[in-house]
Amino acid sequence: QVALVESGGGLVQAGGSLRLSCAASRSAFMFNVMGWYRQAPGKQRELVAIITRIGSTNYADSVKGRFTISGDFVKNTVYLQMNSLKPEDTAVYYCNAYGGGLGYWGQGTQVTVSS
Repeated sequence: QVALVESGGGLVQAGGSLRLSCAASRSAFMFNVMGWYRQAPGKQRELVAIITRIGSTNYADSVKGRFTISGDFVKNTVYLQMNSLKPEDTAVYYCNAYGGGLGYWGQGTQVTVSS
């Protein structure tokens, strides 16, 4: 079993920045894709950004140009640098990792952006 642990959430004013981190409990486990999703109250969970082992990235249109995902597939860590935050970015952010035919989720970290 693999656990993902997120950190870095919090309260920030609009226009501010936050950096989320996610680390897997087993560094030797081989993930192929790692990423971030978010879920706002009353809404479905949505993709924010993903990164593959070969370095390809994909972003939701709503965060392009503001968020940057990076990852270390040796240490099994993934980061999300969030700049120019908006109130609509308020959500619980979840780390996700896929490997060995299975997907794993973190427990989530709250990001709140005040206007």
